[in-house]
Amino acid sequence: MDKTIPAHHVRIKRAYEPPAPEDGARILIDRLWPRGVKKEALALADWPKALAPSTALRQWFNHDPALWEEFRRRYAAELREQPEAWAQLCERARHGVVTLVYGAHDETVNNAVAMRGFLLQPGGLDATR
Repeated sequence: MDKTIPAHHVRIKRAYEPPAPEDGARILIDRLWPRGVKKEALALADWPKALAPSTALRQWFNHDPALWEEFRRRYAAELREQPEAWAQLCERARHGVVTLVYGAHDETVNNAVAMRGFLLQPGGLDATR
């Protein structure tokens, strides 16, 4: 069975953007609920907090672009400690569109971007990088 996840199956969207039918399964990947957003407004399929960066990692990173590569490395290490939650997300992405929903202001340096990279790289979290 092919373990590859098609790139078009993994999308990223800020929690403050409205849901759309093409979003597929919307997965909140932040540990904290986005400020000012009502539960029903997010139209989530899941909120696996185990896949969010730990509080310590989130606070250390503080969305500092200078720490981006190290954040990605540490985040991957944390995700490797959650194989069941990670496997569920991979399986969902193999079979249909998932949208990784996040609350950060920065659209290029955030945990959703990092997670999408992990999902799409050959070997996923088992790959060295």
